[in-house]
Amino acid sequence: MAIISETIDPAFEVVEPNPFAAPFLFNSPHSGVIYPRAFLDQVRLDMPTLRRSEDTLVDELIRPVTGLGMAFMRAHFPRCYLDVNREPYELDPRMFEGRLPPYANTRSMRVSGGLGTIARVVGEQQEIYGRRIPVDEAMTRIEAYYKPYHRALRQQMVQMQRGFGIAVLVDCHSMPSGGGRDERARVDMVIGDRYGTSCAGSIPDCIEGELRRLGYSVVRNKPYAGGFITEHYGNPISGMHAVQIEINRALYMNERTYERSPQFDNVQRDLIAVARALTAIPHLELAAARAAAE
Repeated sequence: MAIISETIDPAFEVVEPNPFAAPFLFNSPHSGVIYPRAFLDQVRLDMPTLRRSEDTLVDELIRPVTGLGMAFMRAHFPRCYLDVNREPYELDPRMFEGRLPPYANTRSMRVSGGLGTIARVVGEQQEIYGRRIPVDEAMTRIEAYYKPYHRALRQQMVQMQRGFGIAVLVDCHSMPSGGGRDERARVDMVIGDRYGTSCAGSIPDCIEGELRRLGYSVVRNKPYAGGFITEHYGNPISGMHAVQIEINRALYMNERTYERSPQFDNVQRDLIAVARALTAIPHLELAAARAAAE
């Protein structure tokens, strides 16, 4: 259920297992459902439409990984308010009153599509705002939410690497089920590893193998190869690996009401089975990808 609030406090949640049993962090950056009242006063869309950009319930699907001794992280703010799976300053100057800082990336493909750090559209190119918003407000969101989120994410990765010699980020998202000719309608999960650059190959191999064993249809990198988080934190040579998983929403939720479907528990169980399978990869235990580069 979406929550309307004066503030978003805390902005995100990190759950560390005690003790850590494996160097994995399962992250859900787009499942936040706390909508600031001041933000809703600015927008031209209703709540059900705004929520189309959420990865609704993904955080609940993956939260039980803490029982396996893995870390868990999620944002509480919604993606349409601020997207931490972007560069910090991917901003569209047409959205704002005032001049953006010179270091802002105003020409990325994501900005062109209306999906920058502060999104311009949701769903089928539906404009979020009825008027321009002050540049200072965009900077405030980035300072108050984006930067703390990434500091905490980086801290978790460094902490795991120090303790285990390696760190693995599993960035979890959802995708619309699609329909008609949309290829996504026929795919259950998409694994993104930036075309083999963001993690050791054994990680997506393991995820795909376990998902297929459980009966899911799986593809890699198309149409989702991984966003800023996967690209930015995935550096196998340094011992840091990142992989993205996109989950078809029709598997576990009602896309119209945003409620759990009867299959939710089964999908959750299967994703935890995937997490358990990852801990058995000798390639990770020996940090072979890092050693091979040294």
